[in-house]
Amino acid sequence: MTQQHPITPPPELIEQWMQVHTTKYDLARQAAQWGADQELEACCELLNDFNTFHLRELLRAARRPKPPSLKEQALQALERFSVHAHAYADEMMKDFDLISRALEQLDD
Repeated sequence: MTQQHPITPPPELIEQWMQVHTTKYDLARQAAQWGADQELEACCELLNDFNTFHLRELLRAARRPKPPSLKEQALQALERFSVHAHAYADEMMKDFDLISRALEQLDD
């Protein structure tokens, strides 16, 4: 009997995904993400054996970066504005909209 690869999803999980996802693309994306997550966790477990909490957290942060917050996006937009104010009118309008949304979320 052939041994199943450790990042092959179990049939029950595949069946569950098939119930949720309507396209082959969505199903493939879910399976790829699951496999990548399994690999990341296996790498973190290996680091765990060497008691390297800091390296595990660096690895997770590098391989699963969080999207920038609205505040971070607004700061980036301000930076683009100050550097390229004269060259990109359409992008500036988008940046102004982004900054407005971010500021509206701040407490007074």
